[in-house]
Amino acid sequence: MVSQEQRRRQLAREKFLRQQQRRTESRRRARVRNSVIASVLGVVVIGSVVSYVTGVFKNDDKANASSDTTPSASPSAVKDPCEKAAAGKVKSLSWKKEPAMTIDKSATYSLDLSTTCGEIDIALKTAAAPHTVNSFDFLASKGYFDHTKCHRLTTSGIYVLQCGDPKGTGSGGPGYTIPDENLKDKSLKGGIYPAGTVAMANTGTAHTGGSQFFLVYQDSTLPASYTPFGTISSAGMKVLKKIAAAGESTGQGDGAPNATVVINKATVTKS
Repeated sequence: MVSQEQRRRQLAREKFLRQQQRRTESRRRARVRNSVIASVLGVVVIGSVVSYVTGVFKNDDKANASSDTTPSASPSAVKDPCEKAAAGKVKSLSWKKEPAMTIDKSATYSLDLSTTCGEIDIALKTAAAPHTVNSFDFLASKGYFDHTKCHRLTTSGIYVLQCGDPKGTGSGGPGYTIPDENLKDKSLKGGIYPAGTVAMANTGTAHTGGSQFFLVYQDSTLPASYTPFGTISSAGMKVLKKIAAAGESTGQGDGAPNATVVINKATVTKS
């Protein structure tokens, strides 16, 4: 017999996967729409087309806001434990293909996330996930993650903070995807991603990871389909748990974190 707790975790996992699939479909529709718009712009009646396009984009912005973002909690609901973000803006960057392999696969690399809530240091699994580590090294060197907001916190069934989207909606990416790696990591026992794991988010389909990743602050039951590529330090875990303790904005276990988590600077270092 399935216990109530097992059923709750199952529902949480199903919700997580549905959201990933919904975002994939949203991006697919956007690509189709943009290709149609590009062809329409070639017709003579330019004024009418421009008016139509403007209307479409406005409506889509509202639709995306309702499906990919979450409402803010009332100011009196919870105290934000984080500091004001550093000055600067998110860069709008995109590439057509995965960067060339430039890291030393036999070397040791680490990722430092300097956030508004504190430093989160991550030991990277270079040999086991070289494509992922190489991508992070490339993106961090371009300032891709700088000033981006961690947009999602789950507090029921699975326990993760999700980051790495310059759009802050859950629909952004670097323009390329990387292969899944290290899915048989010894740490993934019994269908559990243990606390301290850093893994790639994806769309629910193989080899669709981009720049979004999640940090596990409490053991979470998930299928082994999300590339585990790093381990958070003990000091970093304290910061992560502080963020989790502030909760999320919907009160339903999945929404924007009440803590304003902004990555001021992401740095990959070879040691």
